[in-house]
Amino acid sequence: MPPTLGSLVHHSALKLTVRAGGERLDTPVRWVHASELTDPVPYMEGGELLLITALKLEAEDADAMRRYVKRLVGAGVAGLGFAVGVHYEQIPEALVDAAEEEGLPLLEVPRRTPFLAISKAVSAAIAADQYRAVTAGFAAQRELTKQALSDGPEGLLSALASQVDGWAALYDASGALVATAPDWAGRRAARLTADVERLRERAAPASSVVGGLAEDGEDRVELHSLGTGRRARAALAVGTAAALGTAERYAVHSAIALLTLTTERSRALHAAEQRIGAAVLRMLLAGQSDHARAVAGDLYGGLLDAPYRMMLAEAASASAGRARAGGGTAPGGTGKGRAGAPAGEAAAAVLAVADEVVHAGGDLLGGLAEVVESAAARSGETVLVVPDGERLVVLAADGGAVVSACAQYAEAVGGARGASEPGGDEDELVVGLSAPAGPVAAAAAYKQAEQALSVARRRGRVLVEHEELAAGSVVPLLADDAVRAFADGLLRALREHDATGRGDLVASLRAWLSRHGQWDAAAADLGVHRHTLRYRMRRVEEILGRSLDDPDVRMELWLALKTTAGADTPAGRVGAVGAAAPANTAASAGPGTGE
Repeated sequence: MPPTLGSLVHHSALKLTVRAGGERLDTPVRWVHASELTDPVPYMEGGELLLITALKLEAEDADAMRRYVKRLVGAGVAGLGFAVGVHYEQIPEALVDAAEEEGLPLLEVPRRTPFLAISKAVSAAIAADQYRAVTAGFAAQRELTKQALSDGPEGLLSALASQVDGWAALYDASGALVATAPDWAGRRAARLTADVERLRERAAPASSVVGGLAEDGEDRVELHSLGTGRRARAALAVGTAAALGTAERYAVHSAIALLTLTTERSRALHAAEQRIGAAVLRMLLAGQSDHARAVAGDLYGGLLDAPYRMMLAEAASASAGRARAGGGTAPGGTGKGRAGAPAGEAAAAVLAVADEVVHAGGDLLGGLAEVVESAAARSGETVLVVPDGERLVVLAADGGAVVSACAQYAEAVGGARGASEPGGDEDELVVGLSAPAGPVAAAAAYKQAEQALSVARRRGRVLVEHEELAAGSVVPLLADDAVRAFADGLLRALREHDATGRGDLVASLRAWLSRHGQWDAAAADLGVHRHTLRYRMRRVEEILGRSLDDPDVRMELWLALKTTAGADTPAGRVGAVGAAAPANTAASAGPGTGE
């Protein structure tokens, strides 16, 4: 600790005597200053030991001394040293009384003790204190480094909390709480989420102080951004009962440097991990699961020991996405997948990243990568993230936090896009998610993810799970302009025939196909004689130039009817098509029309 008035009084070489304010000898001394001015306050900063000989002071005037001492106390002077045997043989009683009245420590300096000796003593004590602080700081740095290498960020936080006699917390890039030390500080650290988010909005490096008001009884918390880039990769919170001392400050700075290395990592290391991940993925897709496991080692090996999901994501232009969607679900929907969603702070963190990426026009795939990596860090899961051209490939444990975070990110991005002004050319995120798979089925999982991604594009949705594709009907997958054009062309001649009022060939064909070619059942649905229906089916074959005995022809006609259902019926028929038309509508030609 810095020198105090008490330490100077006990300094054997100085021979100082206390004449007033003895109860405040524990006051720290920041520096020593000698001045004979009648008002030295403008030249003081506070915390000094002021040395005088009273050359220009009216030291025996009680009123003058009261004013003089009051000014010194108001300026924060630590104490007053009076040299006797120069102008006064003893300290005037007026000055002693004024000092006692204001509680200002007054030290008598003997003639044989030069002011320079006092200055040297204080300077040496300050230097020794700084040396102790630096030495303690280096010791703290060694301990923090040891803990970081052995126990990771959690061990480092524990060591830092011990060094500062307080608590420490780490937040990820999204502002979510990752770890605290000691454990009891978790609730306090969780209340700082809004302050961390505000810190993230500032260019790194940035810091701020929260709390510390004595009347509120709160601890003093320092927030520091972590990272070497313009945008913070994480944040550190340090809570203490009082302002940090020099040694504690060294410890905090060391922790910032070590956590920056831990969270940011070098670009070379990150690139190397990505190359390993890409190699593991290629081996899995080539069916070389044993080789993939050997290359993955401890880095990704744990991911291959349990069922995982494969995700393919890409950012397509909004105009292209709408052209491909062609009438599916409105953009922004994610479907009713089973990926789940994170809760609590993790969910808030995902939403924060999605909101920032969408409204700032940021990198959608970069935001997804940040979300899944943050979710993996919080949950302790292993995740493999591989950029593949304009795509992002992700392997994550089935049912884990990463898959849930991906689903919520997609939903948040879709919702934000849906709420924005339509007609823009901003990119849209589309994600395909495979069914659970193992290492030997990686190629099949990749194909499933591609298929789901394709359906997401066509339907105008952000996320589609492969397991959804087997549910429901295949007909929505045909909601494409090219498919509609084919269906319209295939049925156009029949519709033109029906438009002349010479029969209802389209409705008859639908009824016959829906009854699997059963003449009696289909004729009953239409309310016509089965011979009339047979005649109409022959006319269909003649007009189309195709045989209804060919199963491919029947399949194409049925899909064409399903795809263009709304065009063949009045407004009342819009909906699920497939049931036969009502008899009072389909039998308009009546039996025996002679068609």
